[in-house]
Amino acid sequence: MKKIILLSLCISISTYAQNKLEQKSVNAMNILTQPFKTKHQTPPFSQIKVTDYKPAIETNIQLAKSEIEAIINNKAKPTFENTIIALEFSGQLLDQASTVFLNLNGAETNDEMQKIAQELSPILTAHGNDIILNDQLFKRVKAVYDQRLTLKLNGEQMMLLEKHYKSFARNGALLNKDQKNQLRKIDEELSLLTLKFNQNVLAETNNYELHITEENRLAGIPENAIDVAAKLAKSKNKEGWIFTLQYPSYQPVITYAKDRELRKEISLAFGRKGFQNNEFNNLENIKRIVELRHARAKLLGYKAHGNFVLEERMAKTPEKVNEFLNTLMMKAKPAAEKEFSQLASFAKETDGIDQLQKWDGAYYTEKLKQKLFNFDTEALRPYFKIENVLQGAFTVAENLWGITFKAVKDIDIYHSEVTTYEVYDKDGRFLSVFYTDFHPRAGKRGGAWMTSFKSQYRQNGQDVRPHVANICNFTPPSDSKPALLTFDEVTTLFHEFGHGLHGMLADTTYPSLSGTSVYWDFVELPSQIMENWCYEPEALKLFAKHYETGEVIPQDFIDKIKDSKIFMQGLFTMRQLSFGMLDMAYHGQEQVIDDVKAFELNAMKSTNLYPDVAENMMSSSFSHIFAGGYSSGYYSYKWAEVLDADAFEYFKENGIFNKEIGAKFRQVLSLGGTIHPMELYKKFRGQEPNVDALLKRSGLSN
Repeated sequence: MKKIILLSLCISISTYAQNKLEQKSVNAMNILTQPFKTKHQTPPFSQIKVTDYKPAIETNIQLAKSEIEAIINNKAKPTFENTIIALEFSGQLLDQASTVFLNLNGAETNDEMQKIAQELSPILTAHGNDIILNDQLFKRVKAVYDQRLTLKLNGEQMMLLEKHYKSFARNGALLNKDQKNQLRKIDEELSLLTLKFNQNVLAETNNYELHITEENRLAGIPENAIDVAAKLAKSKNKEGWIFTLQYPSYQPVITYAKDRELRKEISLAFGRKGFQNNEFNNLENIKRIVELRHARAKLLGYKAHGNFVLEERMAKTPEKVNEFLNTLMMKAKPAAEKEFSQLASFAKETDGIDQLQKWDGAYYTEKLKQKLFNFDTEALRPYFKIENVLQGAFTVAENLWGITFKAVKDIDIYHSEVTTYEVYDKDGRFLSVFYTDFHPRAGKRGGAWMTSFKSQYRQNGQDVRPHVANICNFTPPSDSKPALLTFDEVTTLFHEFGHGLHGMLADTTYPSLSGTSVYWDFVELPSQIMENWCYEPEALKLFAKHYETGEVIPQDFIDKIKDSKIFMQGLFTMRQLSFGMLDMAYHGQEQVIDDVKAFELNAMKSTNLYPDVAENMMSSSFSHIFAGGYSSGYYSYKWAEVLDADAFEYFKENGIFNKEIGAKFRQVLSLGGTIHPMELYKKFRGQEPNVDALLKRSGLSN
């Protein structure tokens, strides 16, 4: 019997050793389970297989768990170094693998990746909760936090300590066991619901085609858009032209098509995303997401989800946000009503339109702009070849800070449309890797965003530099023309580049305080301020050159860009405020939502000027707040406009390329979340922001 037991034990040990050997072999082959050995340690995209992600992330979770256990089991008393810094730098391989996966699931996804995302989401959520809800780990963090005033920490260290303590205290560390289990269930379900919401919106976008075979229906649509639509139809072996719900395809139709029924058709399709009787309907997802968010907040001791979120924002409370939005609405609504009346009268005079509908707004706005300013915004496209616009953004950054961008071919990319750059400071020091990915495709979600594949930080005496990406959906090239941007796309490129600079110029010690790791209602300042250079002759003449002749954009065009900047600004402001109000209606107080459509109508009633479209809804594809991290935060776009208008006024007073002011603003970019945002802003500006600059810029002062 003893021999049998020993033999069985030996077999078990042998099997265990073999399994460990096999696992080690698998990990050795899986590039995501080890530090990248590439140039600048960038992701080796071409060597990563879709099947690598899940096993790598599961393996790296186990490694991260062992690092947490080492912190907990440390026999020495808790210190800033052995607890807070150790926690800050734990899980690096997990961060590396999950960051690559999550970024590509947004920029270059497919059915297999989306399936893996559904499998990984609860696993990653559970791991996050395993850390936050670990009593022993929190005990050590709290021990350091409780003695913070005696530790002689510098400002950045104190900010890191407070951030880690709050991440525990605010997210369930103080709950009892039953409450923690309840929180885990909520978080797991939320992670799946938000993922599903986004996947539904992408599916609805990809599933729609407006196929036109009658050339006369294209009347009014710009030649460039028609060429791109013909190219798409040809790629699908179809005659005629195909337009889609991707914004560069949708926008020219809704803005320029003379055929009102055509505008209506694509407008209805755009507004139906997630609001159709099919498998991609998002209504139940919305109701459940809102319900769970409020339940989570109440479990954690907050009145509502908005109270939980805004505690760590400049605005602080839902009441303050609503007051801010309503104050702006009082300024904007009279102007918006006047503009709407003007637009409706123009449509009636021009085409006998008795009732202005949502599919008429962009069309008659453009027509009226042409009449009032003798200006067709499509005439700007030839001056905005995408390569020139990007170079213009680079030149603005170089003039302000001396940084340069060098296109390189020896850094791996995840798609052939991606371009990589090395970014260098004025002294030749390497600053960042920068990826650009500018055109729509089936595997990319809509919109424009900045992301990072690696944050900046300092460790073991090394300044680890960031890997930043701008991912957008701009007008693609056609068979006959390069990619020529609308002016709105130009400002979007500068906007996302501003986010990129926030990451690229980061100069902090800890990754969780680096770059865009700032309060959510401050993060839009670096992006929105960059848009201002697009309106300045001194900047435009650096890059706005005709793609065929090289002619610099005429001063007459620049004047019209500036003159038309405040055109219909009341309506535009109301639209933005409506989104912020809808967000706060869902999240600012606990709600029971029976009918999502009715709820949305009620939330937006004070801002609505157009008749409602029964078949359409904003909420069902509002990814910003239901899947993109902006819940209780959409107001931040307008909040940051106050900051950026005031900040750019400072530049205007001293010169838009003033190097002294530029150097001061670089501190805003480089210091990330190491200083409270208002203190950081006052350090730059010398005062708190003034809303008057925004009202003046928007033409709403009176």
